Amino acid sequence: MVINKICCIGAGYVGGPTCSVIALKCPDIVVTVVDLSKERIGQWNSDKLPIYEPGLDNVVKQCRGKNLFFSNDINTAIKEADLIFISVNTPTKTFGNGKGRAADLKYVESAARMIADVATGNKIVVEKSTVPVRAAESIMNILRANHRPGVSYQILSNPEFLAEGTAVDDLLNADRVLIGGEDTPEGHDAIEKLCWVYEHWINRSKILTTNTWSSELSKLAANAFLAQRISSINSLSAVCESTGADISEVARAVGLDSRIGPKFLQASVGFGGSCFQKDILNLVYICECLNLPEVAAYWQQVITMNEYQKSRFSAKVIESLFNTVTDKQIAMLGFAFKKDTGDTRESPAITVATTLLDEGAKLHIYDPKVEPSQIMDDLTHPVITEEPEKVKKAVSIYDDPYSATKGTHAIVLCTEWDEFKTLDFQRIYNGMMKPAYVFDGRKILDHDALVRIGFQVQTIGKRLARPSLARIWGSCNQI
Repeated sequence: MVINKICCIGAGYVGGPTCSVIALKCPDIVVTVVDLSKERIGQWNSDKLPIYEPGLDNVVKQCRGKNLFFSNDINTAIKEADLIFISVNTPTKTFGNGKGRAADLKYVESAARMIADVATGNKIVVEKSTVPVRAAESIMNILRANHRPGVSYQILSNPEFLAEGTAVDDLLNADRVLIGGEDTPEGHDAIEKLCWVYEHWINRSKILTTNTWSSELSKLAANAFLAQRISSINSLSAVCESTGADISEVARAVGLDSRIGPKFLQASVGFGGSCFQKDILNLVYICECLNLPEVAAYWQQVITMNEYQKSRFSAKVIESLFNTVTDKQIAMLGFAFKKDTGDTRESPAITVATTLLDEGAKLHIYDPKVEPSQIMDDLTHPVITEEPEKVKKAVSIYDDPYSATKGTHAIVLCTEWDEFKTLDFQRIYNGMMKPAYVFDGRKILDHDALVRIGFQVQTIGKRLARPSLARIWGSCNQI
């Protein structure tokens, strides 16, 4: 069987970019991305895609309407497909057994049941979502329990290793493609067919094949290791601030060790995104279920340190502003969890903003890619606050950084957008209340230059000199 048609259930951050690149590189394969949400599919078919990802617009425009389609007709896409990706959300459970740690597989189960209800012929079903170990077994149980005459299934695990902001490049120039399947002739055949798809642009030497369970665990392990590095360097940033060491210098010295390397050693206000926290919590839950409490406690500490870093940064803002931010105007630059994405899931900015709002601050928020409605939804979600109307009155959202910072007491930088490095900070300083503060949660600004302008500057993992009183009062007299 040659793969002629691919269906992807789920038009989100994984399914959309992945299938767009497959369509680009496999022009003879018809790729259809389906989703229950009419609004989301409408956005994929419009000039403004539902997600921001550098390079994605161009890929979609090249392929859409040719061999790439976005549709709500899930049944037809499933029936016609030779290979089906399951790329739905797997959030952390908010209630019941495993609340706050276990992955909620209701969407995966729903997708499997849709396939079982309408599939005809032989299908290769591929897990693309991040799932707990042995989730493929659950999918197979559903498919086999609802077996239809003349239909057979092979289940593969093909986890994504995409970083938001570089997803298209990560797909085009993958470090590796991981495919796990059953150790049977039929399983090997299915693996080879998916390998054939990727071999249109990925060298076979970079395609790693394993058993299904190794593939599933590898995804959780990769994210856990990356997050662990961030929490490790962030833990040392607190030591640097107490001793006078500079975390950037420490990270550089450590990163030059070839056994360690420099990646993911940038201290910051903390990590966010849809994967790191969710996947580590899932790993913690799996370890607890396997009666491995010491292993569970080890990985839980990665999350604990990340929460500590966010709360420590927020406390620093409040302490520096004379231990009160009540009715003070504070500008937040950046709300996405990282640059080059509009995604705010688990963004440290939400934690910082919520803490400041709880202390009575008035927030001026600017982010170049996050929609104002998304910012407000995040800050008024029932899990975040019990007083949504109060929050709405205390939050103003701006479409440029100069308006956002005008008349404020402090700037809190939460996302490392490149444009923030080139702002006219003299102009910003002249329009702020004095003393004017900058809290750089991403260590991207020229701190010495800010101090020379007259700013009181705080950052992660480093003590900074304060501007002289003469400079501050001189600047005040000029405005």
